[in-house]
Amino acid sequence: MRIAMFGGTGRVGSLMLAALLEDGHTVTALVRDPGRLKAHPHLTVVQGDVKQKQDAQKTIEGADCVVSALGTDKSTTLSEAVPHMIAGMEQEGIRRILTIGTAGILNSRLTPGALRYNGGDSNRKLTAAAEEHHAAYSALAASSLDWTIVCPTYLPDGSETGVYRVMDDWLPPDGRQISTGDTAHFAVRELIEGKHAGHRVGIAY
Repeated sequence: MRIAMFGGTGRVGSLMLAALLEDGHTVTALVRDPGRLKAHPHLTVVQGDVKQKQDAQKTIEGADCVVSALGTDKSTTLSEAVPHMIAGMEQEGIRRILTIGTAGILNSRLTPGALRYNGGDSNRKLTAAAEEHHAAYSALAASSLDWTIVCPTYLPDGSETGVYRVMDDWLPPDGRQISTGDTAHFAVRELIEGKHAGHRVGIAY
């Protein structure tokens, strides 16, 4: 497939990018610093800023699907970028998008109708990052796209094992952590298979 990618130099995104290229997909990746990506015959690098609508649009043109592993970066990058992705996809007639989110935007088990980050489930005192992910989720949920948000809990660096639990819209019971490798493994598979379209997917060991 032809895949437009955002966040391909991050902890999860770099692993996803490597796996997608290894699987034979063609990837167009938007990055601020092209020097952070190794050349590959199936990789096209676009230098730019995802907060700029024209840069996001240029990356998406001609793609079959879109993947975003953008983090919050202690800024409004995510909440600004996702609407640009949605607009670009709608213009191109692309339906499928997968993003990497956070377990904070999964349903709360403690407070009915709330999300984990504001329902008392999370130990994090600062909620700015979760609020950014919540804004991205709200934008995708309001769209007509076939979206999936992969929502890892505590995310240490680690290799792929292929053994983990996933649950639509909830964190698997007693889930404590998931490695970057296994998060990327599930995300790449789900991007292609689309078995969890329309859901936030909690993932944990």
